[in-house]
Amino acid sequence: MLNTIHNWKPAKSRIRASKVKNCSGHGYHKEDSPFLNNADSSKGNEYYDRNLALFEEELDIRPKVSSLLSRLANYTNITQGAKEHEEAESAEISKKKTPKSPSMGTLMGVYLPCLQNIFGVILFLRLTWLVGIAGVLQSFCIVFMCCCCTMLTAISMSAIATNGVVPAGGSYFMISRSLGPEFGGAVGLCFYLGTTFAGAMYILGAIEILLAYIVPKAAIFKPIEPHEETTAMLNNMRIYGTMFLTLMCLVVFIGVKYVNKFASLFLGCVIISIFSIYVGVIKSAVQPPEFKICMLGNRTLSRNLFDVCAKTTIENNTIVTTKLWDMFCTKNITESCDEYFVQNNVTEIQGIPGVASGTIKENLWSSYMTKGEMLEKKSLPSVEAPGSRKNLAVYVYADITTTFTMLVGIFFPSVTGIMAGSNRSGDLKDAQKSIPVGTILAIATTSLIYLSSVILFGACIEDVVLRDKYGDAVMKNLVIGTLAWPSPWVIVIGSFFSTCGAGLQSLTGAPRLLQAIAKDNIVPFLRVFGNGKVNGEPTWALLLTAIIAEFGILIASLDMVAPILSMFFLMCYLFVNLACAVQTLLRTPNWRPRFKYYHWSLSFIGMSMCLALMFISSWYYALVATVIAGMIYKYIEYQGAEKEWGDGIRGLSLSAARYALLRLEEGPPHTKNWRPQLLVMLKLDEDLHVKHPRLLTFASQLKAGKGLTIVGSIIQGNFLENYGEAQAAEQTIKNLMTIEKVKGFCQVVVSSKVREGIAHLIQSCGLGGMKHNTVVMGWPYGWRQSEDPRAWKTFIDTVRVTTAGHLALLVPKNVSFYPSNLERFTEGHIDVWWIVHDGGMLMLLPFLLRQHKVWKKCKMRIFTVAQMDDNSIQMKKDLATFLYHLRIEAEVEVVEMHSSDISAYTYERTLMMEQRSQMLRQMRLSKTEREREAQLIKDRNSLIHPTNVYVDEEEMMYMYPDKIQMTWTKEKCESERNRGRTSTPNSFRELISIKPDQSNVRRMHTAVKLNEVIVNKSHDSKLVLLNMPGPPKNQDGDENYMEFLEVLTEGLERVLLVRGVLSKVESAVFPCRNELKIIRIIIWWNLFEWEDCAHVQSLMLACQWW
Repeated sequence: MLNTIHNWKPAKSRIRASKVKNCSGHGYHKEDSPFLNNADSSKGNEYYDRNLALFEEELDIRPKVSSLLSRLANYTNITQGAKEHEEAESAEISKKKTPKSPSMGTLMGVYLPCLQNIFGVILFLRLTWLVGIAGVLQSFCIVFMCCCCTMLTAISMSAIATNGVVPAGGSYFMISRSLGPEFGGAVGLCFYLGTTFAGAMYILGAIEILLAYIVPKAAIFKPIEPHEETTAMLNNMRIYGTMFLTLMCLVVFIGVKYVNKFASLFLGCVIISIFSIYVGVIKSAVQPPEFKICMLGNRTLSRNLFDVCAKTTIENNTIVTTKLWDMFCTKNITESCDEYFVQNNVTEIQGIPGVASGTIKENLWSSYMTKGEMLEKKSLPSVEAPGSRKNLAVYVYADITTTFTMLVGIFFPSVTGIMAGSNRSGDLKDAQKSIPVGTILAIATTSLIYLSSVILFGACIEDVVLRDKYGDAVMKNLVIGTLAWPSPWVIVIGSFFSTCGAGLQSLTGAPRLLQAIAKDNIVPFLRVFGNGKVNGEPTWALLLTAIIAEFGILIASLDMVAPILSMFFLMCYLFVNLACAVQTLLRTPNWRPRFKYYHWSLSFIGMSMCLALMFISSWYYALVATVIAGMIYKYIEYQGAEKEWGDGIRGLSLSAARYALLRLEEGPPHTKNWRPQLLVMLKLDEDLHVKHPRLLTFASQLKAGKGLTIVGSIIQGNFLENYGEAQAAEQTIKNLMTIEKVKGFCQVVVSSKVREGIAHLIQSCGLGGMKHNTVVMGWPYGWRQSEDPRAWKTFIDTVRVTTAGHLALLVPKNVSFYPSNLERFTEGHIDVWWIVHDGGMLMLLPFLLRQHKVWKKCKMRIFTVAQMDDNSIQMKKDLATFLYHLRIEAEVEVVEMHSSDISAYTYERTLMMEQRSQMLRQMRLSKTEREREAQLIKDRNSLIHPTNVYVDEEEMMYMYPDKIQMTWTKEKCESERNRGRTSTPNSFRELISIKPDQSNVRRMHTAVKLNEVIVNKSHDSKLVLLNMPGPPKNQDGDENYMEFLEVLTEGLERVLLVRGVLSKVESAVFPCRNELKIIRIIIWWNLFEWEDCAHVQSLMLACQWW
C-alpha cells in the first residue's frame, strides 16, 4: 500500500463530474436496457463485464482490481509539487518518452553517497584538535553520542522510508507527510538552512586548506603585529570564500550533471585519504615519521619561524647564535634577552611517537584552553619567569576558548549527511530495501572510523601537536597529514577536493529542497522559488541559497559556522524521530513499515538525544533555531495550509480529543468552568444564502474564539435527493464563518419536517461532553404580516424544545442593527434588566461581550424592579454586594413600578391582538374551504400538499383543523358549500363583538408598563439584555405570546432576549430576601405561565435552604 494512497485516485474518477448529469439521485448510472448482451453494451466493454454484473453501474468510479494494480505497478515517486502528481498524468507529459527505470542498488545508490556526505571537513581539519583538547576519553564520548544520535535517527528514518514510497525530497517529504504541513514546512526550512550553511562551512574549510597548507603566500591580508594574525586570516577567508561561492554557484547553474560526474572523483579522494591515515598508523608502529617539535621549557614554539631548534650552534668551531636567539634577544648579550628564554632550555621532542610509544596515557585527559593561552607540555621541566609580549608570535597559542559543549557543536556536522540515500530514492531500484541497509551500514562504517581515529590519534601523536589547530609546531603541516603515508600532501590534496565536492553537493541539494517546499505551496511567500529554468532547475532558489551562504562566508570562522548548522540538522533529526514515535504509538492502519527493527522507545531516545545535543552544543543557538522553526510553524498555521497528507499530528489530535472527551464525560462542568457553548441556528433562503449573517457576527463577538461554537441549519427534503444541496449549504456557511472569524463547526441537517430537523439538531449536535448548552436563533421578522403561522410556530416550538432540553436560549432582536466586527463603540452602556433569576446568565453575557474589541469601552448597567412596598434601598445594596462577589463592575439601579389601573390603550391593544388572531383564523378556515372544493376534482385517495419549502404535516393539520371526509355524497357537498357561504357574515359579527380575555389584558398591561420603564431608562443604550418569558403551555395562546414579546421590546434598537437555565453559571449566590422580592414581582406581573412557577418553586426551596 502506498504511503500516499489516501491522496491517490484512478484517472477515471476525474471524469465523474462530466457524467453526473447522466446519473440518478443516488449517484449510479442509469441502465439503457436490463440485458447485458445487447447491442449498446458493446460500447462499454471497459465498464461492463459478464462476471461483474453486480458492480457494472459503479465501474467508472470503482475501477476493477486489474486496472488498479496496473496503475500501482506504473506508479513513480516523482517529486510531489503543488498539484500532487496531477501534472504527471497530463496529455502533454504522456507524449514524452518513457522515463528510464531506476536501476541503482544499495552500494552505489545509498552506501557510497552517504559515506561521501558524512566524511567531510571536520574529519581532516578538526578531529585531531578535538582529541588533543578534550582528551581521548571525552572525545570518544562526544563521537559516540553523535554517532548514536544519527544511528537512532537512521532507524526511525528507515521505518518511515519503508512505509511506502519516499519521493525525491528526502527528509522534508518524510517529515511533512508524517507530521503535517506545519511541522513539515518549519523543519523543511530549517533543514534547508542547515544544508545551506553546510555549503558555507565546506567552502570555508577548503579556503583554510588552501591558504594555510597549500598556498600560504596567496593571502591578501598579512598581519603586521602578532595579535593581528587571526583578523588577517578571517579577512582572507571572506574574500576567497566569496570568490569560491560565486564560482561554485556558476557551476551549479550551468548544469548539475557536471557536479554528479565529479562526485565519484571526490568520493575517491576521501577514501584514499582515510586509507593513507590507517596505513600511516600501522607504519608508525615500526618507523614513526620524523616531525620534530621545538620546545622552550615546556612551551611549544612555532617551527616555521626559524630553522634551528637551539639557542646557539657551532660553525667553524665557533659558537654562533641562531635565528631563535635573535627573536628573543635584542643584541648578542645575555642581559637584553627575554627572561623566560634565558632561564629555560630549548629541546626537541618527537611529534609523532608512534602507536607503540605509549603516548596515549598522556592524551587520555582533557586540556581545555582559554583564548591566548600558550601550548605547554606539562611533563617537561620549566622555570617560571616573566616574558615579553612582543615574543608571543614565537609561541603556539590557542585562538579560541574551548569547552566540552563547544566541541560537541563543532564535531556534530561531521556525522550529518545520513539522508543522502533517501534523497536519491527516485533513482533506487528497490528503495525500501536499499535505504535502511545502505544508510545503517554507512553510519556503522563512519562511526567505526571516527571512534577508531580518536583512539589512534591519541596513541600516535604528541599531545601538544594534537592541540595545535593549524600545525604551527610541525612546520605548518596539516596535523592529520603528518600521520599519513606516504606524504602529508595526500591528505592535503584529498581533503581539499573532498571539501570542494561536498560544498558543490550542498549548493546543489539546498535549492532543490527549497523548490520542493515552494511547490507544495505551504509557505506563500516562497512561492516564487518554485519556478526555475525550462528544464526545472531552481534558478531563483539557487540565488537565495547563494545569498544565505554568503552570510556564513562572512562569519569566516569554521568553528563559529559549525554549531549553527548543527542546530538545524539536530532539529531535523529530532522531528524524524518524533514522526516515527508518533506513528508507532498511534498504530494507525497505514503505518506498516517493511523495516521491522524499530521501536517507539528508540525513536524517543533519539529525539531526546537530539534535543540534549542542541542545548549542550550551544543553548543560545538552540533557542534561536527553535524560535525560527516556531515562527515558521505559526505562520503556516495562520495562513491555513490546506493540505491533507494523513499526517501523524492529525491522528495524535484525534487521540487527544478522544481522551479529552472521555474525561469530560466523568461529570458536569463546574460553575467556574461554565461558559456558553453555542449552537447558532441559521436560516437559508432559496439560493442557500444566509438570511441573517449578523447572527454569526454576534456569536464571534460573544465567544472571541473560546469554547464550542456549532453553526447549524435545516434543509427540508429527502437526504438522498438533497445531499448535494446540503453540501453546498455547508460550504456557504463555512465561508461565512471564515469571514466573520467564527471558530467552530458547521452541521446542515436534511429533514422532511423543519421542526423535527430543528429538534434533531438541538438533540444531536456535539459529541460527548463537548455539547452545546446555549441556542442562538433569530427573531421571526414579519410574522404579523404573514397569513401563514409557520414563521412564528417554528420559533415557539424551538423555544419549547430548548426549554425541554434544559438549554439556554439567546434571541437577538433587530440583529441587522448589531455592530460588525469592524465597528467600535467608544462609549455607551450595556443594560441588563434582571427580572427573574436564570443562574447568572444575564450577568455573564455582558462580561463576555466586553472582552471583544467592539464592546470593550461600553459600561455595564443592571436594572431590577421593585414594588412600592419593597425596600428599594436595601435591594440596591444587596445587588451591589452580589455583583461584588461576582467580580463584575457595573452600575446598579432599582426601578420602582407603581401599581396603576389598566389603561384604555392596554385594553384596546389587547382587543386588537385577539381580533387579529380571530381574523387570521377565519382566513385560514376560508382557505380550507377552497381547498376542500378543489379536492372534489382530485383523486380521493390523495392529499394536496403545499409547495412551500417549509410546509410539513403538523402545519397541514393546523391549516385543516376539521377532519377531512374522503367519501362525500352530493348532498353533503352542497351543505358544506352553503355552510361556508353563510358562515362569513356570522364570523364577521363575532369579530366585532369579541371581548378580550382578562388574563391577556393583565399580561398586556404588564408588558406595556415594563416597556415604558425600559424605553425610559435604556433608549440610548447600545444593547439591552432582557429576560425572555417562556411560552404558554396551552398552544392556543402562542400568537398572543408573540404579541407580548413585541410589546415588551417595542421602541428598542438592539435587544437580546435571554432565557437562561436553572443551574448556576456564576460562583456567587444572590441573597434570599431579594429572591423573595423577585418572586413577588413575578406574581405581580402575571406575565409568565406555569413553567416559570417551577422557577419560583425552586427559588423558594433555595430560600428554605438558606
